[in-house]
Amino acid sequence: MRSFALKLAGLVSTAVLATATPALARPMDMSDLASIRHAGNLPVSPDGTAVAYTISVPRDVLAGEDDGSADTHLYVIRGDAAPELFIGGHGSISGVSFAPDSSAIHFRTRRDGDDQTSLYAISLSGGEATKVFEFETGLGDYAVSPDGETLYFVARPKDESEDYSSKGFKAYAFEEDDRLAGLWSVSLTDEEADAEPLWTDEHVSAFDLSADGSKLVLSAAPTNLVDDSLMERDLFVVDATSGDTISTIEMPGKLGPFEFSPSGDAIGLLGGADQSDTSDGVLMVADAATGELTQLTPNALQHIQDIDWLSEEEILAVAHRGVEAALVVYDLEGAELRTFETPSNVVVRSADIGGNAAVRFIADSPQHPREVFATVDIGVQKLSNHNTWLTEIDLAAQSGFSFTARDGREIEGVLITPEGEQPEAGWPLIMKVHGGPEAHDSDGWLTNYSSGGQIAAGKGYAVFFPNYRGSTGRGVAFAKEHQADYAGKEFNDLVDGKLALVEAGIVDGDRVGITGGSYGGYASMWAATALTEHFAASVPFVGISNQVSKFGTSDIPNEMHLVHSLKWPWEDNWMNLIERSPIFHAGQSTTPTLIMHGAEDTRVHPAQSLELHRSMKVRTDTPVRLVFYPGEGHGNRRAAARLDFAVRMLRWMDTYLAEDATRDDPMPDFDIDWDTMMEGDESEGAE
Repeated sequence: MRSFALKLAGLVSTAVLATATPALARPMDMSDLASIRHAGNLPVSPDGTAVAYTISVPRDVLAGEDDGSADTHLYVIRGDAAPELFIGGHGSISGVSFAPDSSAIHFRTRRDGDDQTSLYAISLSGGEATKVFEFETGLGDYAVSPDGETLYFVARPKDESEDYSSKGFKAYAFEEDDRLAGLWSVSLTDEEADAEPLWTDEHVSAFDLSADGSKLVLSAAPTNLVDDSLMERDLFVVDATSGDTISTIEMPGKLGPFEFSPSGDAIGLLGGADQSDTSDGVLMVADAATGELTQLTPNALQHIQDIDWLSEEEILAVAHRGVEAALVVYDLEGAELRTFETPSNVVVRSADIGGNAAVRFIADSPQHPREVFATVDIGVQKLSNHNTWLTEIDLAAQSGFSFTARDGREIEGVLITPEGEQPEAGWPLIMKVHGGPEAHDSDGWLTNYSSGGQIAAGKGYAVFFPNYRGSTGRGVAFAKEHQADYAGKEFNDLVDGKLALVEAGIVDGDRVGITGGSYGGYASMWAATALTEHFAASVPFVGISNQVSKFGTSDIPNEMHLVHSLKWPWEDNWMNLIERSPIFHAGQSTTPTLIMHGAEDTRVHPAQSLELHRSMKVRTDTPVRLVFYPGEGHGNRRAAARLDFAVRMLRWMDTYLAEDATRDDPMPDFDIDWDTMMEGDESEGAE
């Protein structure tokens, strides 16, 4: 017998002002995707008087805006004042930081006339942003010395080979561009000075500068391959003047964020507990002089997302535990000293300590996307509110939902249920499966272009986000429980979650659809084939259909081996990989399947979707369609492609999860009347 539990979300702290929902509130719809604003970055000025942050602003193509990726706007909060817009308009900015004297904000961007992403600055007194420095290639991570005189930055050297592409010679050698990004330095006071390479031993990805400016700690891998960036990065402590290596910190597994302690004697970091740890959620401390590394939380049932030094002896950690999150303070022995009080219904994503020791953090909740908060004497204060339009929305109920799988393992997830009276047979369900699987869904804001979320709930669907085996948030051991068992216990958890929701009377078991991207796309393909009797519709996105050919076409074969399969394909594993591939089971599929993929995906090659489409089309009469997105990779970035995905996914669910639908019903038309949608009628083309 499966057991299950429904956990109600907590109430917002009284320190966070809530706005009553108007009587004429409406459910979310597709046009609202362009209104969702998320806060990001979050540097606090060295003097603690100001906070900078960015807001992502999607392009509204339904309102006639040009297509493109979301724009990034820069805001500043000073003291108790309201947020000020410093940079708006079209364009993307990243790498936001304050000048050492707190007088200006630095950021990376590429503006009209720039050949590469360059460094800009804008004064806190206002005015226009000015270019500080540009290099022959785009700038990566950067830092300005405490005296403001030297810029350190990561960049690759310019490709000096002859370019004959204008003459039609566009051939290239796969994985043979071996230019390594190095750490460079340049004077900001001498306009004639050239940038000089400071450390180029390996491929540098990120670094931190000590508070006194005497040394840097940088992450680097032997090559510039994505696989090495995931599995082979170590930390190197380097003299900031000479570039000499002081110490090397050999990572046992993956590497996450890192930074110097206030004195520069220690380095706090996040990493994998060992080489087969799927993620980088363990808190560690390293001695900067010797490189000695100590793991502080290898056995904690959590995943740490972000860290910052609270003092020389204390580290603040954003700890995700199940579907919830906490701001936890650790000492250098790994003891949990205390937890900051935060509203019970928010999920903290990142945090930064200001010069006045106040904690500013980014958090979201079931009621709003990511906003800026601060810990204050009275508790917690919400500093930004960029989603005021949500007062017009009747948001569906959301809560944690846990169940016991067939082998007794407790599995958690997040459930959204529609407003109004529950149908006698239960609601139709869209199961949204996250990727990775080394990721997790928290009980925060879950609505985006690929999730359905509140938009699907507004149309009468329950939406379930399962944190199946292999997910993060519950410790290293839980995240490893999927290893060497592709599509085994991990995807059985999906079926057991569905059955628990049916047993609870929440969901109609005959009207369950599934969707997800990447590993979630793999789950959706597996659900449509090997588990076809359980799912009436499937919409896999950038998914895996053939584990053998995926190994040969992905940019992360070593990561697949070390943290997922634990065997190379040729180690008595060929047939196992085939049998754990959706194409092997495609002939039995009766689940109508809409496959979507970015045409330029290098993580999961578009051929994975081609293989499933061909296998289902040749071997079955089941409705199947394959949609490619030109110019998109492992997930859609541009507004039109995102909206197109959202419309097609829900239209597919509408077709095959309708009360009187059958699996043999014809597919919805491919064409979408975008002109009609731009006039405000979302029902056009969605029958």
